[in-house]
Amino acid sequence: MQDYRRIADRVAADITAGRLSPGRRLPPQRAFARRHGIAASTAERVYGELVRRGLVVGEVGRGTFVRAAPEAPGGRALAEEATAAPVNLELNYPVADGQADLLAPALTALMHPGALTEALRPAAADGTAEARAAAADLLAVPGWRPDPGQVLFTGNARQAIAAALVSLVPPGGRAGVEELTYPLVKDIAAGLGRTLVPLSTDTLGVRPDAIAAAHRSTPLAALYLQPTLHNPTSVSMSGERREQVAGVITELRIPVIEDRIWSFLRPALPLAAHAPELVHLVDGLSKRVAPGLTAGFLVVPPGRVAGVADAVRAGGWSAGRFALQAAVRWAGDGTVTRLVAAKRAEAARRQQLVRRELAGFTVRADPRACYAWWELPAPWRADTFTAAAAAHGIAVTPGTAFAVASRTTPNTVRLGLASSREPDLLRALRVLAEVARGGPKDRG
Repeated sequence: MQDYRRIADRVAADITAGRLSPGRRLPPQRAFARRHGIAASTAERVYGELVRRGLVVGEVGRGTFVRAAPEAPGGRALAEEATAAPVNLELNYPVADGQADLLAPALTALMHPGALTEALRPAAADGTAEARAAAADLLAVPGWRPDPGQVLFTGNARQAIAAALVSLVPPGGRAGVEELTYPLVKDIAAGLGRTLVPLSTDTLGVRPDAIAAAHRSTPLAALYLQPTLHNPTSVSMSGERREQVAGVITELRIPVIEDRIWSFLRPALPLAAHAPELVHLVDGLSKRVAPGLTAGFLVVPPGRVAGVADAVRAGGWSAGRFALQAAVRWAGDGTVTRLVAAKRAEAARRQQLVRRELAGFTVRADPRACYAWWELPAPWRADTFTAAAAAHGIAVTPGTAFAVASRTTPNTVRLGLASSREPDLLRALRVLAEVARGGPKDRG
């Protein structure tokens, strides 16, 4: 087997010589492996080495792109920015200052032998009575609090979505979703053999008439909707629109999976309050607390607790008892409340940066959201702009990643604002603005 570093050296030489230009997308790792007659694991190490050297950026699953080569001293300021540390605006996990200090005491309490023994026992899908009560309090908003007896737990919110889909939609069945949706839902549905049906939206969210038309054409087994801070557009349904959607699903008896993972930033009465017999509410701790030690929540209609719990167990999606014990303590001692307040303030500050640095562009963003939806100026396309951003060490998500139907090709990118340090975010926004103003012909 050839040494992966020698292969990386050859690719690096092509980049230095200009044979692989800035913004050029490298082939997928498996294709690279076949072309060079090497194992897939070796190709992975080659790409990792190129990333380590700062020659390429991006994620293998989405695309790996050649970075702009450093210029000599005295070169353009934009090129100097390109040599700085990469900034990943695809990731989007909010982190508050001092977060670790806030979280540590609850975990310290679990390190005592008696508490640790209990925390390391297996957890059932319905967790513990203490965890159900804590989750109900955590999810409550003015005018609505879930019944703790209807709360189930998974390892994370993605697993909660999968469990709900499995329990509601038969193999080969159809689930309606907004025409732009959370990309991992597309992966989950494909892996489970379920078909997603795009539903038209407007400035208030999914259109009730689109739900009815799709269902009457070929019945939908369920819907997956994001009524609050929709990802990627950050649109939130008005109270009136929620009532209209609830009326349609009640009339047609269509179950709904309501994703409220970002609702802690913009509390509102959920669809579950309008149609409790049909709505399966999904939430979790990854955004409001931390992604590393998390739990997913499922609030299900009263008659469906056993069925959804069976899906959680069958999928191996149960939450860890240690995470549940930590969550109970974080909720009980006020840690979650303090983290949520800090993350709301942080999101507002970062949106101010977006409004200032991208002034003059068409950017859709709720001032409370952790992401921004940027409609690119002509003649930019989402794919070419994503490549140009990668050439300057900045990863963004093209709008096509969110499109359910291939005919939907939004000329947009989503900017995740939450995970990067604020100075890095500011630098990235300034570089992206200059790239956008320059146009594709000036890329690199």
